[in-house]
Amino acid sequence: MTANDTGVPATTTVAVQVRVEGDVDEEAVGYVREKVLAALGRPGAPAVSGEVRVARAVAHHAERPWSAGAELVVGNTLVVVHAQEATAHELADRLQDRLRSQMDRVLHRKEAVRRSATPPPWRGGRTGNGRV
Repeated sequence: MTANDTGVPATTTVAVQVRVEGDVDEEAVGYVREKVLAALGRPGAPAVSGEVRVARAVAHHAERPWSAGAELVVGNTLVVVHAQEATAHELADRLQDRLRSQMDRVLHRKEAVRRSATPPPWRGGRTGNGRV
């Protein structure tokens, strides 16, 4: 999937494949895809690539038969997220929350690195009043 196919702004490239295992219907896959793209398609975010695997357990007695695992590369950072839930919609919502949290961390780290590029004043950097 590319940014043009998903309606995500062209500044963020999202190339994520959604793979399924077991008895997973198209509606569930579409909902998971929608939630994943909502979490990843943020303005100012670096390019995202990778895959999301969605599986439904065959065992009928399982408490949480739906599981998902995402392995994504955001810019140059590897993001790994796992989730298990009772229904496909709950799984997609949980996956979106965890991906959004990880994206916040990646973007925050990017900002912190950019801000800390200048050495502090005691290491020869500039101070706010123009003195060295």
